[in-house]
Amino acid sequence: MSARRVVALRALGLGDLLTGVPALRALRRAYPEHRITLAAPAALAPLAELTGAVDETVDAVPLAPLDRRLHGAAVAVNLHGRGPQSHRILLAARPGRLIAFSPSGVVWRAGEHEVVRWCRLLEESGIPAGPRDLRVAAPDADSPAPGATVIHPGAASEARRWLAERWAAVARAERGEGREVVVTGSAGERALAERVARAAGLPDSAVLAGRTSLLELAALIAEAGRVACGDTGVAHLATAFGTPSVVLFGPTPPDEWGPPDNGRHTVLWAGRRGDPHGSQRDRGLLEIRVPAVLDALAALPAARFDPAPLGR
Repeated sequence: MSARRVVALRALGLGDLLTGVPALRALRRAYPEHRITLAAPAALAPLAELTGAVDETVDAVPLAPLDRRLHGAAVAVNLHGRGPQSHRILLAARPGRLIAFSPSGVVWRAGEHEVVRWCRLLEESGIPAGPRDLRVAAPDADSPAPGATVIHPGAASEARRWLAERWAAVARAERGEGREVVVTGSAGERALAERVARAAGLPDSAVLAGRTSLLELAALIAEAGRVACGDTGVAHLATAFGTPSVVLFGPTPPDEWGPPDNGRHTVLWAGRRGDPHGSQRDRGLLEIRVPAVLDALAALPAARFDPAPLGR
């Protein structure tokens, strides 16, 4: 079985999975008779299945040895990083072929957009790949708030978190326009979501942080009227489902992680770089003010649910 398997390592988070979808689809097309296995956190398996690009997800921890079932694959693809640690993990699994960045082969380029980077790795390795193929099918699950404005105030690091009181001001304005507003986040971000909701005058029922599974969150974003968030996985869900969004960037430029320029998403960025993993809120992020976010939301197109891929 393993000789007819392609293993793609991307043991990272939600946004990482979604930016890797075009590369995974390219592998699916290039190896139609092989079993395409994604080595990634098991929690992402339901969303990975929606992409239609992989046959299975096997749990993987960043930079930890691969499950023995993945040893001896025909092809292993390093979609995790530039190496050398991630290279060694895949080489230890003894694949027939390793596709990865290397100084003597396909060269890593600093500042390259994350979607383009992995497609280029495949292209220069002889596998056609197009970075526009980002759409994902909506889950077969009911949205807890179809048509609502989704405010997602959290992020993985303090550097990428806009001020709670500013998110509250945005939520109040959206509610004032007659839109239902909900606030999302992880269980660990529930206190933040509650703070935003209280300041905005939203009912307790509007706080969905910690109350949705991954598929329920995906269904919510897929059927939302619009999304306002920082540089997080939720922004990539909005891209995957074609939901209009306003995304606030701080330390990381949108040229590296931003949504496609297809008229459905607006990015706000002060134009300065910083530490995306920093413990202090990014100065550039703080330069983005509430009126700019409200103007961007007002200019968004109408919501339209269309799960079809954009194509190459």
